[in-house]
Amino acid sequence: MDGKKLEYKGEEALKEIERLTMKAAEVQEGLLKQILTQNRETEYLNKYMRGEKNTTDIAEFKRCVPVTTYERIFPYIQRIANGEDSSLITSHPITEMLCSSGTSSGEPKMMPSIAEDLERRTFVYNLITPIINQYVPDLDEGKAMYLYFVKAEMCTPCGLPARTVLTSYYKSKHFKCRTHDPWNDYTSPDQSILCNDSNQSMHCQLLAGLVHRRHVLRLGAVFASALLRAISFLERNWRHLCEDICSGQLSSFITDPSCRSRMSTFLSSPNPRLADEITRICSQKSWKGILCQLWPKAKFIEAVVTGSMAQYVPALKHYSEGKLPLVCTMYASSECYFGVNLKPLCDPSDVAFTLLPNMGYFEFLPLRHNGTLLMDFDEGEQVPNDKLVDLVHVKLGCFYEPVVTTFAGLYRYRVGDVLQVVGFYNNAPQVRFICRRNVVISVDTEKTNEEDLHRGVTMAKKLLEPYDSLLVEYTSYPDTSSVPGHYVLYWEILHCGIKTESSPQLQLDANVLEECCIAVEEQLDYVYRRCRSYDKSVGPLEIRVVEPGTFDALMDLFICQGASINQYKTPRCIKSKKALKLLKSKVTASFFSPRDPKWAPKMCSS
Repeated sequence: MDGKKLEYKGEEALKEIERLTMKAAEVQEGLLKQILTQNRETEYLNKYMRGEKNTTDIAEFKRCVPVTTYERIFPYIQRIANGEDSSLITSHPITEMLCSSGTSSGEPKMMPSIAEDLERRTFVYNLITPIINQYVPDLDEGKAMYLYFVKAEMCTPCGLPARTVLTSYYKSKHFKCRTHDPWNDYTSPDQSILCNDSNQSMHCQLLAGLVHRRHVLRLGAVFASALLRAISFLERNWRHLCEDICSGQLSSFITDPSCRSRMSTFLSSPNPRLADEITRICSQKSWKGILCQLWPKAKFIEAVVTGSMAQYVPALKHYSEGKLPLVCTMYASSECYFGVNLKPLCDPSDVAFTLLPNMGYFEFLPLRHNGTLLMDFDEGEQVPNDKLVDLVHVKLGCFYEPVVTTFAGLYRYRVGDVLQVVGFYNNAPQVRFICRRNVVISVDTEKTNEEDLHRGVTMAKKLLEPYDSLLVEYTSYPDTSSVPGHYVLYWEILHCGIKTESSPQLQLDANVLEECCIAVEEQLDYVYRRCRSYDKSVGPLEIRVVEPGTFDALMDLFICQGASINQYKTPRCIKSKKALKLLKSKVTASFFSPRDPKWAPKMCSS
C-alpha cells in the first residue's frame, strides 16, 4: 500500500514537470505578479516604483527596478540582520539568512530566506527520485550511502540563524520529521549527519555505510569533492573503522552524545567477519575500483560534477573503475533553486538542467553567442534594464548570466554564474553550467576565468595518464613577487600504478611536468599569449607539485575559518595569505614552461 502510494506520488511529480515546462511563460508571469502583489509595500520596491499607477505591472517593474548585485542590496540585508523589519524587502517574515560557501567570492554572502523557500527546495528534492527511477529501477530495494554534513550555525545581531542552505534543510522539519521512504533510505543516521564535528560525522557515516555495505545501491555526496574527501578519510582511517566493527564498540574518538547513542545500535555485537572483508579490500596496494568492491551492489554515484567539479570526474572514475555512472541531479544556489537534470545517466560533460519556472522569476543577461562577446558587465557596472531576456526568449547556444527575482526579497539579482542554453524541454530552456563569472586570475592586462583555466588543466592532466598518474586537485595563484608576474598552479598528483618486475611503472620526470605547463598555456586566450610572448608582461607558467593530502589540509583550514564541509569547493584562485602559506609549505618540486613558448609564432596572424 505504502509502496503504491509513493510510486503514485512519483508519477505525479513527473506530470508536474510536464505541466510547468509546457506553461513556462504563463507560470513565470503569474509568479512575478504574485511576488509584486505580495511585496509591493516594501521599502525597496517603493523606492523604484512609487508613483506608478500599477505597481504589479510586469512592464513597469522591468522599466523601473534596476538590475542589482550583492554589494547594492547588502545595506538592506545588513539592516534586517541588525533587527529592522523584513518589510524593507519582503512582506514575509525572514526566518534565516543563508550563507554562501565562502569560497566562490572570498567572503560569505547572506541571502534572505522565508519559510516558503523550504517548501520550494523540498519540491525540487522530491523530483529527483522519480526522475532517476525512470532509468534505474528498484532503488526501494536497498539503501543510499549519501554523505551529508552540517555546519555550526551563527546568529545575526538580531538573533536570526545564519547558516548554509543545506544546513538549513537538514535541520528543518522537512528533513528531520520526514516519513520513511524506501526510495530514500539512507545508511547515515540523522544524528551523524547533524553532528557539527565534520570528522566525527565522517567517521560515523562511513561506519554506517560499511556496516550496510551489502545493501547499498547508490553512493553520493553533494559535491564530487566531498565524496573524494570521504575516500581520502577512509584511506587514512579504515583500520580504525574495522576495529569498531570487529569489537562491536564505537571508537572513543566519537564524543558527540547523539552520535554515540545512535551508532551503538549499529555495533550491537562484534562482527569480525565483516571487519575481515573490509580489511582484505582496503589492504590492496591499488585502490582502483575500491568503491565497487566495498559496495558491490552500487548502481551509480550522485554528486555535482559540473563547473569546477568536472575536474574530479577522472578521480571518481578511477575509484569506481569507470563502472558507476556519475549522476548530477540539480542546479541550485543559496539565492534560488533553478532546475533538474532530466537525463541523470548522461555523461558528466553533457549534463543539462531544465529550468523550473515556479522556483523564481528568471531573467538572463546575454554574454556570448557563437563566440561573439555580446556584453560584459562587471559586478560594479550598472546593467541597462532593457538588456535582460525572459526565460522563454533565450536563444539556443547563447551564454547568459541568470538574474533572479524571489519572494524573499531579491529583485533582478545577478547570480554570477555563466550558463549556456543547450536545448529546450517543452517550453523551458535547458542550460549547461559553465563557470562562475568572478573567478579570475590576472597579473597584467590579461584576465583568465575559471572556464579557460579549467580547460587548460584538463588538457594538461592527460599527459599524466601514460604514467599511471592522476591529478587529484589544483588551485592557482598570481605570483607578482617578481617582475614579470606569473601564474602558479598547485597540483596534487596521485600515482595509481603498481610497479612490478614484469610491468615497470613509468616515472614522471621534469619534462612531463614542463609539457603540462605548456599544455595549460596553449589553452589560455589571445591576451594571455600576447602578454607572454610579445609584451613579456607575464612570465612562464609554473606548476608546483605538493605533498599528498595537501588539499585536505587546505579544506580543513577553510572549514576552521567558517566554510561548510558540505558546500566546500576548492577555490580556483587563492587569495588567503594563510592558505598560500600552507600550500607553499607543502611544495615538493616546481616546473616552468619555456621562457620563449613554442606557440609564440601563432601570434603573428592574430
